[in-house]
Amino acid sequence: MKKNRGRTGRKRRRKHLQSFTNGVNSSHKLEYIKLKKWLKDRGFEDSNLRPAEFWDTGRGLMTTKALQAGELVISLPEKCLLTTATVLSSSLGEYITKWKPPVSPLLALCTFLVAEKHVGDKSLWKPYLDVLPKTYACPVCMEKEVVSLLPEPLRKKAREQRAVVHELYVSSKAFFSSLKPLFAENIDTIFNYSALEWAWCTVNTRTVYMKHSQRECFSLEPDVYALAPYLDLLNHSPSVQVKAAFNEQTRSYEIRTNTQCKKYEEVFICYGPHDNQRLLLEYGFVTTDNPHSSVYVSSDTLLRYFPPLDNQRNAKLSILKNHDFLENLTFGWDGPSWRLLTALKLLNLREDEFTCWKRTLLGDVISARNEEQTLNVTEKICHFLIEEAQHVLLQISHLKRDKENLKDHLALVEALHLEDLKILQKSAEILCNLKKATT
Repeated sequence: MKKNRGRTGRKRRRKHLQSFTNGVNSSHKLEYIKLKKWLKDRGFEDSNLRPAEFWDTGRGLMTTKALQAGELVISLPEKCLLTTATVLSSSLGEYITKWKPPVSPLLALCTFLVAEKHVGDKSLWKPYLDVLPKTYACPVCMEKEVVSLLPEPLRKKAREQRAVVHELYVSSKAFFSSLKPLFAENIDTIFNYSALEWAWCTVNTRTVYMKHSQRECFSLEPDVYALAPYLDLLNHSPSVQVKAAFNEQTRSYEIRTNTQCKKYEEVFICYGPHDNQRLLLEYGFVTTDNPHSSVYVSSDTLLRYFPPLDNQRNAKLSILKNHDFLENLTFGWDGPSWRLLTALKLLNLREDEFTCWKRTLLGDVISARNEEQTLNVTEKICHFLIEEAQHVLLQISHLKRDKENLKDHLALVEALHLEDLKILQKSAEILCNLKKATT
């Protein structure tokens, strides 16, 4: 009998292990046990979701039962949400209320996170703070040499983002100084730049949208943030559809899935139809085979293949600028975008065709020669971008060997360029077939 029970036990264990092959269950870890207890004390009913580590997405949530379309995935009571109301009810509240000019809702949340992290064990939010990432992989946290390897439009946005966070830090120093009575330590060491950067990334990457009524103690910037413990472990997938909102009746933030999910699989939500550049900028990750991804063509690259002696060059550029045809020119999984082809068609108009520029912007065919020339130039640009991506990938592989401390961030930038390369190679194939079809 013992033998049989042992064999059955082994079979059961094996079956259980097979069930978790997609991810390793992490709910036994002390940090998650404490978080679940803390949430339960605040009215959260235990759901079918379990924290787990997945080989491709890292930390996420796994379902212990099959989910059907329309089913409620998670319902997080208002008491569990960290909002500006939470901040105002804390010891920071009176300082925020008195401060002029009023602080932004974003700064209020950032200040709260830094303060609570600093007090450690004394924080009521410690179980949540303990599961937050210690570091982030958004471009705002990257070293300059890593940022310089990003594609041009993203590089520009990353620098703008860094400037925004730096400006927030500099402009908030006087407000931070006003909080001295709350802390025994030097205020400058608590509210330093890296602490604010961490808090800013926490709010930027992890909040859910929740509209709050305008309060006089805050600036006029929209108060639409809510940090949602446990719920924020759900990872993004572009292929799922969900309905997420605060339910006024149940006073809970709820997520319903419109996509089926098998038992013991990772449960995903969709942050929106974002391309990989946006995902990396705002959330610090990229996804493989993202259907929304595209490769951007800068105006500098666009003009690289046009003779500077074209008499109408300046007039053409002026038309493109005035009609917003110098931005968002892309290659996608289905080839060059209509906007890119239209811009190139206009730039390829001969002197005797130039009067037809309005028809070009409407998508009319001007001449067979113009169509052919446009495809040729588009193909050249595509191949130039392929070579550029390959060159950057080579630089990254060298840096990964030499700079151990930058390895994680370099791997992300590498993943972005590899995805871009796949899109460009697909576009090159499409262009080759288009040219064959027109000759």
